[in-house]
Amino acid sequence: MSTPHSPSSSSSSQIPQSLTLAPAASASASSSSSASGMRDAAEDDSDSPPSQMSEDDPGGGGDRWEPDLRGGNGGGGGGGRWAPPDQVLENVLESVLEFLTAARDRNAASLVCRSWCRAEAQTRRELFIGNCYAVSPRRAVERFGGVRAVVLKGKPRFADFSLVPYGWGAYVSPWVAALGPAYPRLERICLKRMTVSDDDLEVVAKSFPLFKELSLVCCDGFSTVGLAVIAERCRHLRVLDLIEDYVEDEEDELVDWISKFPESNTSLESLVFDCVGVPFNFEALEALVARSPALRRLRVNHHVSVEQLRRLMARAPQLTHLGTGAFRSEAGPGGALSVSELATSFAASKSLICLSGFREVNPEYLPAIYPVCAKLTSLNFSFASLTAEELKPVIRNCINLRTFWVLDTVGDEGLRAVAETCSDLRELRVFPLDATEDSEGSVSDVGLQAISEGCRKLESILYFCQRMTNAAVIAMSKNCPNLVVFRLCIMGRHRPDRITGEPMDDGFGAIVMNCKKLTRLSVSGLLTDKAFAYIGKYGKLIKTLSVAFAGNSDMSLQYVFEGCTKLQKLEVRDSPFGDKGLLSGMNYFYNMRFLWMNSCRLTMKGCKEVAQQMQNLVVEVIKDHSDDEGEAETVDKLYLYRSLAGPRNDAPPFVNIL
Repeated sequence: MSTPHSPSSSSSSQIPQSLTLAPAASASASSSSSASGMRDAAEDDSDSPPSQMSEDDPGGGGDRWEPDLRGGNGGGGGGGRWAPPDQVLENVLESVLEFLTAARDRNAASLVCRSWCRAEAQTRRELFIGNCYAVSPRRAVERFGGVRAVVLKGKPRFADFSLVPYGWGAYVSPWVAALGPAYPRLERICLKRMTVSDDDLEVVAKSFPLFKELSLVCCDGFSTVGLAVIAERCRHLRVLDLIEDYVEDEEDELVDWISKFPESNTSLESLVFDCVGVPFNFEALEALVARSPALRRLRVNHHVSVEQLRRLMARAPQLTHLGTGAFRSEAGPGGALSVSELATSFAASKSLICLSGFREVNPEYLPAIYPVCAKLTSLNFSFASLTAEELKPVIRNCINLRTFWVLDTVGDEGLRAVAETCSDLRELRVFPLDATEDSEGSVSDVGLQAISEGCRKLESILYFCQRMTNAAVIAMSKNCPNLVVFRLCIMGRHRPDRITGEPMDDGFGAIVMNCKKLTRLSVSGLLTDKAFAYIGKYGKLIKTLSVAFAGNSDMSLQYVFEGCTKLQKLEVRDSPFGDKGLLSGMNYFYNMRFLWMNSCRLTMKGCKEVAQQMQNLVVEVIKDHSDDEGEAETVDKLYLYRSLAGPRNDAPPFVNIL
């Protein structure tokens, strides 16, 4: 949606100071920083930098006649009433904006003028905060008054690799405290990489009587005590998804949270708890599944055997997404479940399109899933240590697969089988069984090239390996030009082309040149400044760039900052970039959501210079060890992000905010 200009008669000098969105010396500057800044804090991957807002025309036209459609006489006997023109415009505008759902269009609408900004804020139903420290909870709820769903992200993504120290922050407590009074009709909360306590979950359960959906992704801090409160008090709950969370429970403190769901028929549509590692009441789960006719997604943890899985499937033949649990037998008095009996259960599940789990898989039971393989669009074997021989009979039945996650134990031979069968594949992730730098690794350039030749509709790939060649990466760039995400993680440090011994520059250069839709790129291996020159020149749509063990001078960063005009998130680890490279981004940091650098060559002097010159950025220097005393000259970790709220007040001692 394009942004119209205000009439020429408008000017920033005509705006009363009392109408500005935030205190500032210049009204137009205030409007720009507050409205567009909040826009950037509230939306993911905005496509344009903060820009100047147009202002309402303060004069011309006087009041406007508005008919009284309610049938009153308006107090003057004329059957109508006088209404300010802005009121009429905003009423009409709010009705129109109710149908505007795309975040990009809403962002553009909010920048047209003040009345559009107000109308857009009042009609926004979903609030996305990409960094919980980018805006204060108070400011968010004051602007957006009719929100029904909140999506909130916390720690930097490198927390997934244990690079963010424990206790860093991202506490959800101030957010739930603010959301409760502001949004009594809130129905959905999704939190990612946040620290969530049991008390926070209790506040959620008490504050929102119409609450329906809770998704916690990569979160920590809560236990089965908090889950029990949600299950018991949220009577309209439709979704409870716990994905890759760390649930803090001791064996002697377990609560039977599954049995807390309502005893009457529930409205539950999705229940995901495969990351909850503690035992649970299976009989209560079986009864819950039986009284949840709308249930479509169920993913259970590794305490569920194939015998129990079969009982659950019998209770819910309508499932479309199933996480199988352990996928091994726990033989009872009657002996182990046969493969044919389990296959019968899968054959009866006519709606299954997504399978995951297989956390302690016994390969002998894999033939049981053959009856549903042809209908599957998503298959996740990322917890199953399968060999190529165990994978091939399964994958050759999966002719409609679009998403496939697998461990590298299948080797290049297993990936060849995927390429031969799954011509419609759109997303592939190959994870390492052993993620250490000196591991052997079972997949290589051979598997990657096979995938590129057989899966030409591929749009997203994550590929962990130890050995790679430029030729294989170039082949992928030519065979899969629709790639949007390319994440190649060569785990060993500074690994060159395994055949020629040359840097991997030409391979990654081909990716950015030939894949015109690329928005996310991860690079690793032996790379020189040449590779980053390619990225800066051709990666014009890249929004997220991750760099590991790469580059040979500060020019690499300069190429990226100057060339990647859409860049929102830059993550760098173990690379030889110093203060000069950091300072080359000074003109671009305001347009980015964050910069993360660790184990580079930064100094405290360079970081302080950024903090002094860019007052609206928060510059955090994070120590590797919380017991380190004094201020070191070198910087272990740097986390730089823009914020309307200023420095946070919950930083632990090992975080120094400059």
